[in-house]
Order: sequence, then C-alpha cells, then structure tokens
Amino acid sequence: MPRRLTPLLPGNYYHVYNRGNNRQPIFFERENYLYFLRQVRKYFAGYADIVAYCLLPNHYHLILHLTCGDLSTQMMALSVSYTRAINKRFHRTGSLFQGQFKSILVDRDEYLLHLPGYIHRNPVKADLVKHPQEWEFSSYCDYVGLRNGSLPKPDIVLSQVPSREAYRVFVEDAITESAIKHLLTDE
Repeated sequence: MPRRLTPLLPGNYYHVYNRGNNRQPIFFERENYLYFLRQVRKYFAGYADIVAYCLLPNHYHLILHLTCGDLSTQMMALSVSYTRAINKRFHRTGSLFQGQFKSILVDRDEYLLHLPGYIHRNPVKADLVKHPQEWEFSSYCDYVGLRNGSLPKPDIVLSQVPSREAYRVFVEDAITESAIKHLLTDE
C-alpha cells in the first residue's frame, strides 16, 4: 500500500471516505450497513471519535477526530474486515473498494461546522430519500434529536449552532454544500 504524503495525526479532524470499485455498491442489504457500523465502532474505539457518518449504497463518509494511534492501520483493518465479510456473504472474490481510503484534513472550524451537513444531505442528493431523516444509515437523526445513538459525537458540531432545530434548518435549506464546495473533492 502506498505511503500517504500527509501524515494522519492525533488531535486532528479528518473527512474519510471511499467508494466501491468501479462505483459499484458496497452495501447490498440492511445488515451490511449495520455490520459496517459495528466494525467502525470496533476498529475506532480508543483511536477516534466519530463526529458524523453517512453510508450510501456505493460509498461512505466518516468525520473522525483522531485521538491516538494510526488512522491508516485502523482504516485498513476496517476495510479488510468488511470486504472479507461481504465476499463471504455474497460468494464473491476480489476488492470491494476503489483503492485506498481518501482523507481530507478538516483544518478550519467553518469546515467542521458545514461538513456534517454536506454528508447528511448525500442521501437526498442521490435521490434515495426526500428528507435526511428518512435515511437510516446516517448520523443525521442523532444530530436533530430523533435518535440517541452512541456511535456519533454530534455535540462537537452542535456546540457551534444555536440548537438542534437550527442544525435541521441549516441542512434542509441545502446551504451546506455551497458553503464548502471549494473544500470538496469529486466522489
């Protein structure tokens, strides 16, 4: 595996994402999404706080606050574990993901504030649902108080907005993508 040019260091926030090889699905049924989230919990416990997440049929987004250790090692373990499980479940072989995961350093408060909204809007943008709260495999419902999950840490972002309702309006008004468009890469 090629070495990263930019090290992934504890104390920093990162937008981590990857998609299926040839843009093909990586999640095929509900249990796959749930299994992936269990693996995220397993491999990042003690290494990173999950700020936000969104899993879509052919890609995923995680916003992580790295607390210690090597993010690349944990990401590789997550990818290998998930790929093995999918290959076994669906009697397939070969790679599932399109190469190594991508990561972007979240180096500004503005970016950290807007990025969860961008990823929470992904299911709407992909025409999977009409409203973000309809997508089960996202931390959006934790952010707006419709679910009290233990995986994401929404208070990291919510402490920067007046209320959960303000966050909901912020996301549903679709201003988030235009606010950080210059920071995003092609998915």
